[in-house]
Amino acid sequence: MALEINDANFEELVMKSDKPVLVDFWAEWCGPCRMVGPIVEELSKEYDGKAVIGKVNVDHNPNISMNFGIRNIPTLLIFKNGQVVDKQVGAVPKSILAGKLNAQLS
Repeated sequence: MALEINDANFEELVMKSDKPVLVDFWAEWCGPCRMVGPIVEELSKEYDGKAVIGKVNVDHNPNISMNFGIRNIPTLLIFKNGQVVDKQVGAVPKSILAGKLNAQLS
């Protein structure tokens, strides 16, 4: 299951991770977010042990969203060594996100 990332645990789960991290910025009222949600859950199972997969509810965690300039959701950021290395705005097929994650695993 995708981790719930918030203001309190963001530093520990994302910035200090020794694995690539996919963060899904979403909100309950966002239609495209509901399309991406199940894909993010599938990826969290498939990449268990290889990458960290988490979700940030932008309504509950405005500081993280502001820090990374999130203006449209869903926005998915991929972090490696505490840096944003890739970004996807909008709903996309699972294969696109898997490809972006795979590129960071090597």
